[in-house]
Amino acid sequence: MYKLVTINDTVRVPPREFSKDLSTSVLNILRNKYECKWDADIGFLLVVDAVSNIGRGRVIPGDGASYHDVDFEVLVFSPKVHEVIEGEVVEILEFGAFMRMGPMDGLIHVSQVTNDFINFDKKNRTLIGKESKHVLKEGDLVRARIIALSSKSEVTKIGLTMRQPHLGKIEWITEEKKDTGDA
Repeated sequence: MYKLVTINDTVRVPPREFSKDLSTSVLNILRNKYECKWDADIGFLLVVDAVSNIGRGRVIPGDGASYHDVDFEVLVFSPKVHEVIEGEVVEILEFGAFMRMGPMDGLIHVSQVTNDFINFDKKNRTLIGKESKHVLKEGDLVRARIIALSSKSEVTKIGLTMRQPHLGKIEWITEEKKDTGDA
């Protein structure tokens, strides 16, 4: 889920940065360009960790800036379809629950909470199973599986399910293990 990725890029250092330390300038430029951005191939880029190589600068006529080939490491959150993750329910709405997993939130649609019919209690902002009486509320710790990843430009949507064995609210999983003798 979290990993360090090495990226190669060319950084444009504007003339106003020439009097400053090159390493610091390059690091700041990379942080502005990459941090808190989604890349469909890599994942959510969290932090530019370190610049390992800054190549010799080139000046392009008419521009005035110097261009440097650089290698740097980025800490990345990279969710994958079918991955099982744990997180906290941060919001309950009529159509489902949002679960925080690291730096991102994913949606557990009401149809994916349990195999039971779900009612939404607007006053208490909870989801309640009709037969099982299981209650899901904000602050609950849950385990879910990623079933969909969709990204369009800067917006990434993550779809989750808890309708499989050993998934759901942590207390439900513990109860299930006791009932089946797996505890």
